[in-house]
Amino acid sequence: MEAPKSLTAQEALPESRNNEVKPAESFSQPSNESQTASEFIDSQLQLEADAREALPYAFDTCTQPLGPLRQNLFSCLTCSPPPASPSDPYTPAGVCYSCSISCHGEHELVELFNKRNFVCDCGTRRLPSTSPCSLRINLATGRKGGAHSEEPAKDNKYNQNFRNRFCGCGRVYDAHKEKGTMYQCLGLGTAEEGCCGEDWWHPSCVVGLNPDWYDSHKKNPEKAAEDPEVVTNGGASVAEDPSTAEDGDGDDSPPPPGFPHEDDFDQFICWKCVDANPWIKRYAGTAGFLPPVFKCDNSVLTYMKESESTPNTTTAGPSAPSLSSEIKPSAKRKASDDEAESDLPPSSKRTKSTTPLLTTTSPSSSPQTTPHHECLPAAPTGTLSLFLKEDFRQNFCRCPECFPNLAPHPQLLEVEESYEPPLSESGDDAGTRSAGTGSLLERGEAALSNVDRVRAIEGVMVYNHLKDKVKTFLQPFAESGQAVGAEDIKAYFEKLRGDAEAIKAAGGAALGSDGGGGLDEGDNRREQGGELKHRNPVEANIIDTFLGY
Repeated sequence: MEAPKSLTAQEALPESRNNEVKPAESFSQPSNESQTASEFIDSQLQLEADAREALPYAFDTCTQPLGPLRQNLFSCLTCSPPPASPSDPYTPAGVCYSCSISCHGEHELVELFNKRNFVCDCGTRRLPSTSPCSLRINLATGRKGGAHSEEPAKDNKYNQNFRNRFCGCGRVYDAHKEKGTMYQCLGLGTAEEGCCGEDWWHPSCVVGLNPDWYDSHKKNPEKAAEDPEVVTNGGASVAEDPSTAEDGDGDDSPPPPGFPHEDDFDQFICWKCVDANPWIKRYAGTAGFLPPVFKCDNSVLTYMKESESTPNTTTAGPSAPSLSSEIKPSAKRKASDDEAESDLPPSSKRTKSTTPLLTTTSPSSSPQTTPHHECLPAAPTGTLSLFLKEDFRQNFCRCPECFPNLAPHPQLLEVEESYEPPLSESGDDAGTRSAGTGSLLERGEAALSNVDRVRAIEGVMVYNHLKDKVKTFLQPFAESGQAVGAEDIKAYFEKLRGDAEAIKAAGGAALGSDGGGGLDEGDNRREQGGELKHRNPVEANIIDTFLGY
């Protein structure tokens, strides 16, 4: 949809400055955006309902007191802007879901999604003291809010994602320009250990292609056709035949050849993590694992030649699929979100090969005379990524020799639990709703309950006084069914406020009714009852706030 066009100041002005509309004259012009009070209230309630849908969880509690969690994290680029060069020093920081809204709601944030064993950095020395945590207790004052300069968790681990850089290509993520689906690595270690630290990957970078490979191909199809090199990649093709590639839908690019269909795997381990943990390579192509997906380089050619010269009976994967059927636009969702595959018609499913994978007995289902790892094939050579099926965990060998490899990675042994804040209640359950998630009226009442008693009473009295005036003003509109325009309300409140034109009008009325008596325009104003009195300062603040002064 085409974005609305904005006008410059020069374009918005009339052609002749002599014809410029005066402020007083603008009040008499009808408003194109008039609405009744009922319509306004309904629109506000709808906006609040939309906000609850976009932010379904309560955001009144920081997760820092809960200790290390696998939780949804955000990096604040406003409080901790990354340097232009990735090699420059940088102090990364991550904040929890609640702090991203309550403490950094107006900042530039990058959603990192789930990271394991992380403690919220909001209110610590990793972030400036000018951005304190408003949800935790300030140890110096003993009151909630203003917590800053606390000691950060020492065991938090950071990677390039906190700089808004993702994937093996290290590209800066731009949600408006990014195409296709990115997949998060299960993660077998930190960036300091040579792993990716649960990074997000472009499918093309997994197989060794450029992230813009598809756009480049569409721009130069003839050049791509002149380079017909095709490399077998775990039973699929890495290079593509340009004549068989199908165009994406414009907003999405198809997965590269050789990248498995997202319905075929549940988790994925990138080549960085596999290289740092070479023991896991032997599981490629066995029960619970898809065939290896190689990063395209010379080692792939070597592995392909070895596979052609030696019949492979243990790691045989699906036969190379047709490129025309392999290249399809990828759906914008994570593979773990795919459910109810059996409900799909047979024609919509990807055809599976009848070539069987290595048949091995699950180590947890029946006793074995020999350890499971002795039945595994030799580890393939080269740089490769692993794609794991839903049942991959039960197919790991847990013998005394292999278990030390699994122990440092609990995510390989059992499904991880990710922390989720409690859901924000709906409008019908306002009494149990957490702070900061109620309607504007409820939040106003909550703020009023925290005001000093004398000021609260004075404010309520002034509010009631002002309400009676506004009610009198709106009564004719209600009786006639006429919509109240923004100009009508602004003119009325400006008259109460005492702007120049309103004072002159009030002064003329006073002279007419009092027989020409004088009136000090600067200090007093005429009320509806005919009395001259000073305006209450609280009332003045309310009117000024309404008018935006």
